Amino acid sequence: MPKNSNKKLEQQDNSSTEESKQKPTVLKKNKLFSFKKILTFLTILLLLFIVFLTNRKIDGFFVKNYLGLFSDFIFTPVSKIQSTNSRVNILILGKSGEGHVAPDLTDTIMFASISFDNPSIRLISIPRDIWIPEIRAKLNSAYYWGKEKDSDGMFLSKNLVEGILGQPIHYVVVFDFSSFTKIIDVLDGVEVDIERSFIDEKYPIFGKENDLCDGDRLFKCRYEIVTFKQGKQFMDGETALKFVRSRNAQGDEGTDIAREQRQQKIIVAVKNTILSPKTLLNPKKMWGIWNVLKETVETNINEQQGVILARMIIDARKDVKSSVISQDFFINPPISSKYDNQYVFVPKEGNWFEVKNWVKNFFN
Repeated sequence: MPKNSNKKLEQQDNSSTEESKQKPTVLKKNKLFSFKKILTFLTILLLLFIVFLTNRKIDGFFVKNYLGLFSDFIFTPVSKIQSTNSRVNILILGKSGEGHVAPDLTDTIMFASISFDNPSIRLISIPRDIWIPEIRAKLNSAYYWGKEKDSDGMFLSKNLVEGILGQPIHYVVVFDFSSFTKIIDVLDGVEVDIERSFIDEKYPIFGKENDLCDGDRLFKCRYEIVTFKQGKQFMDGETALKFVRSRNAQGDEGTDIAREQRQQKIIVAVKNTILSPKTLLNPKKMWGIWNVLKETVETNINEQQGVILARMIIDARKDVKSSVISQDFFINPPISSKYDNQYVFVPKEGNWFEVKNWVKNFFN
């Protein structure tokens, strides 16, 4: 046999030896991945069982409904949820909540779009100060006026945001800031990457909004100084709340756009922490999150839809992008009686055509 043939045989033997060495490693990784997946599913199954056990009698309907929800989580039947062009769009509203001067003003307004065709999530923050001629008020008061008129703040907010973005909204989630802080505390805090250092010397102290401060004309007793330094910081619920609500810092961090970007940072940090194995495989934390949501969140998402959306979010967790509608699309007109003497934004071109195009491009 020629020498070249021997060399080829040796190379083949060596390559098959290498392959045989590598295969067990790959197999081990696949087994580990499958094990983690199965363990995650079993944990969620257990949590769903506990939740429904506390709310329903154990009968045929319960078993059927429970198994149906578990099946929906595993197989994700998108036909059971509302969607448009393989996207589910959710309006997220954050309000001050009870105990504040204006509990139903939604200073956090975000649009979330989940694609199940190519699993991904897109988040868009919407300025709260957009002037809405239909209600002669700013966008952040739409939820309040909807409740006053029809006892349904979600419906009015949904319709108005659809008109601005040019996108259908399938579901609405309204939370107050008490739920926001409680969830972060249940998670034992979240890590946030702060882009710029800033100091806010007029952060309002809860409960002191009307304090006369013993005659102090500057009402200094109503405020505290909050400081955040550039870099990664671990935040509890109270610290995270100050981070997203601060609006009186000097420079760029004192703008509404910066505040909206900070809100997105916290929401993404919460999402990442919840979807981490450390949380998903911790029944105590998952149960705590469920209790907070059950007590403090208003939504038109039912149990079945919630299970399917939860699975879609888990599948899309590695492709999340966020943005803020740029101030370039708006003008800030002089304060006048035309806008009830308020600081407002109105579309630069007199319509929402440019914003709608920007949203389409952001999705693509």
